Amino acid sequence: MGSIVPEPIEQYLAGLNRLPDLVLKDIAQAGRQADLPLIDAEVGALLRVLATAVQARHILEIGTAIGYSGIWLAGALPPGGLLITMEAKPDRAKQARDNFARAGLADRANVMVGDSNLLLAKVSGPFDVIFQDGDKHEYSPQLDRLVDLLRPGGLLVTDNVLWSGEVVPGFVKAPHKDAEETRAISDYNRRLSAHPGLLTAIVPMRVGLSISVKRSG
Repeated sequence: MGSIVPEPIEQYLAGLNRLPDLVLKDIAQAGRQADLPLIDAEVGALLRVLATAVQARHILEIGTAIGYSGIWLAGALPPGGLLITMEAKPDRAKQARDNFARAGLADRANVMVGDSNLLLAKVSGPFDVIFQDGDKHEYSPQLDRLVDLLRPGGLLVTDNVLWSGEVVPGFVKAPHKDAEETRAISDYNRRLSAHPGLLTAIVPMRVGLSISVKRSG
């Protein structure tokens, strides 16, 4: 459970959000057993709503893990749509490909393996939705490139921006997150909120989610 929204509220929301298929449920369980930092179903549902709302056909994700968030995103794509998702670890990328196939989305998901900084230099946009959930130290350095890859009116969604409340000095009495990552996220939040090409709101759910729309012009 997160530390921003009271636990009874999170439990209530979790009870309302029914996983749409057994594949997602199985992947979520595997992620918990492997102690992977996957998003939860409430965030996944929001990602799918956002991608559906902008009628996304091309989606970019940084931080595939084993494909859980990617399945939520790719599930919003129409036939012919494409999710490009980037993962640094080959073993996780293989798991993700297998999971996309299990979900019936192999034809809509392209898993790229390697350093996301190098991969971002190779891909071309425009993308309708970009989901940033990669290395926290790269959030700020990658921001301008992601904005360039986004179409006007497209959405940049970033996970972990409140870092379970640890970006607020003194809010968490005994911080357990990496201090350097906390500083990196705090810097990113300042840059994101001040970026002239974006209009941003932060949603205080789970570990914090920012939603930015790219301004026209």
